[in-house]
Amino acid sequence: MKDKENKRLKRSQRDYNMAFKLAVISRVEKGEMTYKQAQSTYGIQGRSTVLVWLRKFGNLDWSKPNLLFMSKSKETPAQTIKRLEKELSDEQLKNKILNTMIDISDSQYGTQNQKKVFSQTIFRLRQERGISLSKSCRLFGISRQALYQQQIRIDHREAELLKVKNLVINIRLKMPRIGTRKLYHILSQQFCKQGIKIGRDAFFDYLRREKLLVRPMKSYTRTTFSKHWLRKYDNLLKECKIERPEQVYVSDITYVKSHEKTHYLSLVTDAYSRKIVGYKLSDDMSAENVVQALKMAIKGRKSKLPLIHHSDRGLQYCSKIYQDVLNQNGIKPSMTDGYDCYQNALAERINGILKSEFLIYKCKDGTTLEKLVNVSINTYNTKRPHLSLMMETPNFIHEKTSQENLTG
Repeated sequence: MKDKENKRLKRSQRDYNMAFKLAVISRVEKGEMTYKQAQSTYGIQGRSTVLVWLRKFGNLDWSKPNLLFMSKSKETPAQTIKRLEKELSDEQLKNKILNTMIDISDSQYGTQNQKKVFSQTIFRLRQERGISLSKSCRLFGISRQALYQQQIRIDHREAELLKVKNLVINIRLKMPRIGTRKLYHILSQQFCKQGIKIGRDAFFDYLRREKLLVRPMKSYTRTTFSKHWLRKYDNLLKECKIERPEQVYVSDITYVKSHEKTHYLSLVTDAYSRKIVGYKLSDDMSAENVVQALKMAIKGRKSKLPLIHHSDRGLQYCSKIYQDVLNQNGIKPSMTDGYDCYQNALAERINGILKSEFLIYKCKDGTTLEKLVNVSINTYNTKRPHLSLMMETPNFIHEKTSQENLTG
């Protein structure tokens, strides 16, 4: 049974979305693993599937892989003896320092490192270097029975943690930078079903040990030009209490770079449910392209209740083509007072989530980036829980509350 549980899961082609492909490509191109190791680690079917992805979506030339050979050095017997004596002296000093560190840590901080990791150390050295188990136990005053019992407990716990790691990797295939709190919330029910006992703090510690924690990415670029002669509109959100979906839409534009050029992503988000209801990826910030995101949002509306459209004072939102679409659909325009990003904080926040958690790979061209945007927004709407939504997804809140409003 253990062998079956430890086998890596085989995945179908449906699991290989664009975000997953770019994640694998990124690790291979950084030198963290070979493409064959990537196939084995992630359970990817096909002998050359990853190599095909590297050639098609990667940023390096994989048509002629370079073969690197290690140079062989020669040394005289006297040099060998001198080198070995120096290595022995260094190892003795290192051993003395490490033993002193462990003693200080156990006595002053109560870590009990010697007790906790002794069995793992001995069994690993026994396998790698053939060290005698009996002699090791005698040197440290520990019985072999206690050592075996401790190792059994450790093996059982590591088997449980391996299941945790596989569950985390499955989620990270679609949401590579989802936060650990949200990750724990999503997986907590599966932990209970599989009988895995792990608290949130222990979950944090395990992901830290396995280097699976994510670091925040900070970047800021101004994309709004508000010093123009077109008409600006008042900020209607100052005294507005948002109580339902399709009451307030917020819009913004952010840039996304590929190796081909800089692209611009226009977003329209429902302020109540945080659902992205309209989006458009384009090569420029023209009003003709930006308005396509608004038209997508209008097409998906489920009610005819009053609606406010809030944005910054950018040229695109003040343009005649954009305002005409708002007027034709009975939507009231609302804008920030001057250039104040905090008055459009929700739209800025959604931009940040997409760029820091989903659009983290620099695509080869606009076509690949468009596929990644489609997958990312669908995952954000249907899979990613929000703290502000009591850990529910935007699509769940949007559909549930819209249905209640229609039936009520």
